Amino acid sequence: MKKIQMVDLQSQYAKIKETVNTSIQEVLNTSAYINGPLVKEFQSDLEKYLDVKHVIPCANGTDALQIAMMGLGLEQGDEVITADFTFAATVEVIALLKLTPVLVDVEPDTFNIDINALKKAITPKTKAIVPVHLFGQVANMEAVLEIAEEHNLFVIEDNAQAIGADYTFKNGTKQKAGTIGNVGTTSFFPSKNLGCYGDGGAIFTNDDELAHTLRGIVNHGMYTRYYHDVVGVNSRLDSIQAGVLKAKLPLLDSYCEARRNAARFYNNAFANNPNIITPTTSSCNGICETCNCHVFHQYTLQITNGKRDELHKHLLENDIPNAIYYPIALHSQKAYKDSRYNEDDFPVTNKLIKTVISLPMHTELDNEQLSFITNIINNFL
Repeated sequence: MKKIQMVDLQSQYAKIKETVNTSIQEVLNTSAYINGPLVKEFQSDLEKYLDVKHVIPCANGTDALQIAMMGLGLEQGDEVITADFTFAATVEVIALLKLTPVLVDVEPDTFNIDINALKKAITPKTKAIVPVHLFGQVANMEAVLEIAEEHNLFVIEDNAQAIGADYTFKNGTKQKAGTIGNVGTTSFFPSKNLGCYGDGGAIFTNDDELAHTLRGIVNHGMYTRYYHDVVGVNSRLDSIQAGVLKAKLPLLDSYCEARRNAARFYNNAFANNPNIITPTTSSCNGICETCNCHVFHQYTLQITNGKRDELHKHLLENDIPNAIYYPIALHSQKAYKDSRYNEDDFPVTNKLIKTVISLPMHTELDNEQLSFITNIINNFL
């Protein structure tokens, strides 16, 4: 059996080596390393794929969130509501901009922002909501949009883990994750479903005026060289990374489907294990064949018999990589503790940090590896 990896980028690269190498060589031949032709070509390709008017490439996903908030003109002290159970980058940029982070609990099945908790958290100082499409599943955007409209709030989608996913509205229309709110952001970190070979990110919007502002912010606030119209940062996607992403973008849907197939295998194998809660999708029971609401950036179980940590060690002893995303709630992190938070307001998050474990999930998993992983887990539990 081939060695099991948490993410097998080497095997993925081997299948697309010629295309990727050609793109990289093109950059080397032209020496157009910053804002070269491949950046503009990838930007255009991604706009078509997402069916969004504007894609603004940038240096990484964290920058994308920060720049999105800067572009919306949020001011010091404005409250921004987001999920407690997510990676710190989401709340980090809120704090960096001297905005006020407001953390709320998540749903027990999707791990995405809890709509009732979101409603309760709104105050006169609330100016924006940041739904996180965690682990590859789109949050309840229809409800988020209704709340935002009622209270005149911005919606900033953190789509770092769900690029390629679809959201289906009640009327049957579909829209790509990251293109639904006022602005969306993503990361092209190498392990993402659409990952480059370094750092990279992008911002999406259908708002022409906002897009213009964002394009200035990512480039030192310049629209004309050496003329600084807005306060900006230095955050650009370099041409080599754009070349890698341009080569991989046509394969994104197949990558997501491969991940869903692996998730189906896992779910079927664990179906009769009473100590495991498997991932489910928000729009159907299990993982159906007809929708794309979850693209499984991570495959995350809940272990219900108190043996999560023991399982984590047991898997490592059997050369099965795994991870705990996330071991500490954001509201408990030293950097983000706040007297406003009451532990009783986070029952789901406080449970998840003790029960979740993420298994290997990538495009190159084969049935032999999946059988080995699931047998080890079922036998242990």
